[in-house]
Amino acid sequence: MIQRIQTIYLLLATIVSGGLIWVVEHFNDGEGNEFVGMDESLYFGIFTVSALMSVVAMFLFKNRQLQTVVNRLNLLLNLFILGVYVYRVLMMSGETAVSEKGIGMFIPILSIVLLVLANKAIRKDEQLVKSADRLR
Repeated sequence: MIQRIQTIYLLLATIVSGGLIWVVEHFNDGEGNEFVGMDESLYFGIFTVSALMSVVAMFLFKNRQLQTVVNRLNLLLNLFILGVYVYRVLMMSGETAVSEKGIGMFIPILSIVLLVLANKAIRKDEQLVKSADRLR
């Protein structure tokens, strides 16, 4: 399981989605209030579900089609998170005061990239198995 590259990608996606929300600041509003992902239960819940989906996909290594489906659902969830972030930043009041977008805004983007790379590696494994079946 661990020798496959998609497992490494999924492990990194789990760390990004589950671990970085505790550490990285997502944005500051104009009044100096710092927002971290664990501050609101909606963001915390969505990031936790994303991390759990990555862990589940790691253990579905024997069923590559289901692993791909779980990864695609996780991609959709991360796109939803990204959309919520963009909406929240665009609707943030006090743009005349200096508001800062933190590095935490890139967590869903990094997770999406890792999940796409994992899906690509899963697809490559599936093609390898199909080509080996043709030779038999």
